[in-house]
Amino acid sequence: MLFYFGPHSGLLLPFVVPGAAATLWLLARAWRRGNASDALLALLILVPTLSVSQWMLGYAGWFDSHDGHSTVMFYVPWRANMVLGGAYYLYFQSLTNQDFRWRPALKHLLPGLVEWGAFAAVAVYDLLWWRGVRGRPLPDFFGTKGAGATLLDETALPAALLSSALLLGYGLRLLADYRRYRRYLDDNFSDPERLRFAGLRQLLALQALVLVLSLLFTGLNQIYDFSYDAAWYFFALRGVLIYGLIVVGIQANYAAATSSLRFGAVPKPMTEAELSAGSVSLPGAAEAVAAAPVETPVAGTAPAAEEAGLSIRDEPAVSAGRAAPELAPELLPWREKLLHLMNEEQPWLEPELTLTELAHRLRTHPALLSKVINAGCGQNFNDFVNTYRVQEARRKLADPRFAHYSLVGVALESGFNSKSTFNRVFKKLLDQAPSEVIRPKS
Repeated sequence: MLFYFGPHSGLLLPFVVPGAAATLWLLARAWRRGNASDALLALLILVPTLSVSQWMLGYAGWFDSHDGHSTVMFYVPWRANMVLGGAYYLYFQSLTNQDFRWRPALKHLLPGLVEWGAFAAVAVYDLLWWRGVRGRPLPDFFGTKGAGATLLDETALPAALLSSALLLGYGLRLLADYRRYRRYLDDNFSDPERLRFAGLRQLLALQALVLVLSLLFTGLNQIYDFSYDAAWYFFALRGVLIYGLIVVGIQANYAAATSSLRFGAVPKPMTEAELSAGSVSLPGAAEAVAAAPVETPVAGTAPAAEEAGLSIRDEPAVSAGRAAPELAPELLPWREKLLHLMNEEQPWLEPELTLTELAHRLRTHPALLSKVINAGCGQNFNDFVNTYRVQEARRKLADPRFAHYSLVGVALESGFNSKSTFNRVFKKLLDQAPSEVIRPKS
């Protein structure tokens, strides 16, 4: 029988089928769109799917069939985990940088490619040369397994140790990059929540747990020679990892594809003329916005808000009655133009506002605008924009005309994209949750 449906093989089938389907779908989409993140996610899903497939097919009778099916079980890299560390690292790079290129990245996949190449070489020697050309029977496991495959089995423990070391090394490097990536988001996006890819951290922790358990199982199996039933639960855990990769990965791919992320890309340096003039020539750009008196929302805060006990902690650094931070003289006009634009056009009401978009409105370079905000206003871009939004929300919460608005309505009307972001930022800046604010009656 090609496949024996039993309780163990049947319960692993719901993990293998979605994993295989997701892998093929992502590979097809990567081929059509040339999307590296889809291809790398397919690789990450493929590895645990192969591992669970081996155990499923074993329970389905392939190991015990003593024919070609048994031979297949020895020559497919079911547990080729050396590719995982580099694949996770490159997947993160492909998500966070739309300028990701394959050529300099392939070196990170080299250990996995070597491992898969070893399986291919063993298959060529045992099946094509030993049995095909020389016509000699395979010497092991009822004539279904050659000497090369036996040698691969003997190297299983060192391969598992190396896989764990690679995953640990790449995992630590990825975590360090992720911390820098979060700072990049705060410097360039006013609402970066969906771009934080928080689920990837949980997936990496689950992947590390799975690999540690795999290493432990491989080592103990060398000593105690476990039965299939003792290991079944471990491979069921890998099935959970497959579902996690599918759900979190596809969401992350969509968020990355719909955003302009350039983390890790080398920015185009500004010339001395651009630095001194404070502007960059853009196609079709008009003259820079004229300097104007600075008026920030802090100076015009509604009295009702003050009476309600709401005092913002991290206001825009240049406000009424506050000394301006030190800034290079050539950048002072740009701070004034920025604050004038923020008050007059209120771009902070746009939930997806980015540093690049704001720089285009000012007809200047994003790097220069970032310097103005950081040095001239004492905040990163995210805090700078969200301060205006919180001040607007504070005004609306204290205004009887908005008493009938829900908190979600106030958040959306103030430029926030979600209630969760509104609650977090409001709490950060005011040390008080929006729900704790005493609102006037309509």
